[in-house]
Amino acid sequence: MNLPTATPPHETLPRLTLPFEPLPQFRQSALEESPERADNCGKRIGIFIVAYNAITTLDRVLKRITPDVWRNVEQVVVFDDASSDATYELAVGIQAMTRLPKLRVLKNPRNLGYGGNQKAGYRYFIEQGFDIVVLLHGDGQYAPELLSHMYAPLVRGEADAVFGSRMMKDFGGPLKGGMPLYKYAGNRLLTVFENRALGLNLTEFHSGYRAYNVHALAQIRLDKLTNDFHFDTEIIIKLHHQNFRIKEVPIPTFYGDEICRVNGMKYARAIVHAVRRYTETSRAVRSYPEYEEYFVPYAIKRSRYSSHYYASRLIGTGQRVLEVGCGDGAFGAHLARARNQVTGVDSDPKACADGAYENVVRTDLEKGLAPISPKSDGAFDRILVLDRLEHLREPAALLEDCRRLIGPRGKLILSVPNGVNFTVRLMVLFGMFQYSDRGILDWSHLRFFTAKTIRKLVEKYGYRVTATHFTIIPVERVIPMRPESGLLRLASHFLRALNVIAPGLFAYEIILVAER
Repeated sequence: MNLPTATPPHETLPRLTLPFEPLPQFRQSALEESPERADNCGKRIGIFIVAYNAITTLDRVLKRITPDVWRNVEQVVVFDDASSDATYELAVGIQAMTRLPKLRVLKNPRNLGYGGNQKAGYRYFIEQGFDIVVLLHGDGQYAPELLSHMYAPLVRGEADAVFGSRMMKDFGGPLKGGMPLYKYAGNRLLTVFENRALGLNLTEFHSGYRAYNVHALAQIRLDKLTNDFHFDTEIIIKLHHQNFRIKEVPIPTFYGDEICRVNGMKYARAIVHAVRRYTETSRAVRSYPEYEEYFVPYAIKRSRYSSHYYASRLIGTGQRVLEVGCGDGAFGAHLARARNQVTGVDSDPKACADGAYENVVRTDLEKGLAPISPKSDGAFDRILVLDRLEHLREPAALLEDCRRLIGPRGKLILSVPNGVNFTVRLMVLFGMFQYSDRGILDWSHLRFFTAKTIRKLVEKYGYRVTATHFTIIPVERVIPMRPESGLLRLASHFLRALNVIAPGLFAYEIILVAER
């Protein structure tokens, strides 16, 4: 007998072809399943069962799904990951015997791994246009009786992802549920590490019982995430980075005779590497493929004595600022928060949609700032030209237009890389001149300057240099440290002392402040 797709919540339940068989500890609570909590409220909900060699457990998992959940979900899809046993045949047999229209059985042509199987499943639910998907394991380790607990917060719009936590005490805690002590200790240690590294406050990172807003999943790049077991951690990292809301709900711990396929030490190392790779990518140290969309080659440098540190201090607050080369708009937004009126100029402005800029002008910087109206002559208190002159074949037009736009008491603030920094000198000493994706020898740099040559160039176009500053090597681009880190502050002061002694040798960038 097929289950109806909808039944008034208080009518007598019909007899099910697939009998409902909760575990003993759930019999009372399952019979009291709240129809209101299980209600899909018009949302398309899918249950995604990952299965690998689950021939002894899959049948029981399906029977433990409550009748109310069966009524309210649109599909229960078993994704068999090319099992070496008869898991797929069992699932197909259950489907044929019960004739449940909501049950689907799919098999990967080859084993994709734990993470790879999830990626295939999420693509399926995204392409099918579902609203919510709940991940359930076919080995019975997580309670199907609590499926409505998992998806209800998503139906109510309270979260974008819901994680079942075995560390919450509502069901007695993990040790009472049979979790081995060494696994408990490892779980807790890794969770503390991940919380501190990512700025989260989850009770558990390593539960595989999860529910997602499918529309949120569609905004996350999954293709380059791992196919291994630490996929679950990588997807948390991406959810957090993209500011999706995460909620935890308590679940019980089950440890039966299922086969554990996770190598604990290998898994722990993979977690540490996943967090490290994200940290280095998000802090612009280096880019790793699984997080490459978060990499910003020229992110704001927040350490003391960096170019952005000096620019912020030299601009101050309440100024009319023209930012030449606004790029992604991050620094312009920072200046706007300091109550400055910022106009952005770039050949390819990608930002400024957040309203931080008063105006954004698109122009070819090689041809100067002609698109800015002559009515703006003398209109700016500060003109900011950070790391732009080295990209131009001929800077004359840009420097002349900046001079026209600076107010009577205005200042031009510009920076260029120090072309004779000791790192470049050592490279030349050993017979190398290797370009890179960023830094002093960025492949797009067409000009190289020293403190003397940039000063002469600026004076040539009618400016008087009033101050010179030298930035330090950006340690935070080599080691992923937070700006408030004591070690980073110590390193900054040490490098600053070297700059005072020999700026031409140790300075990373040269900053000039000039007037008309």
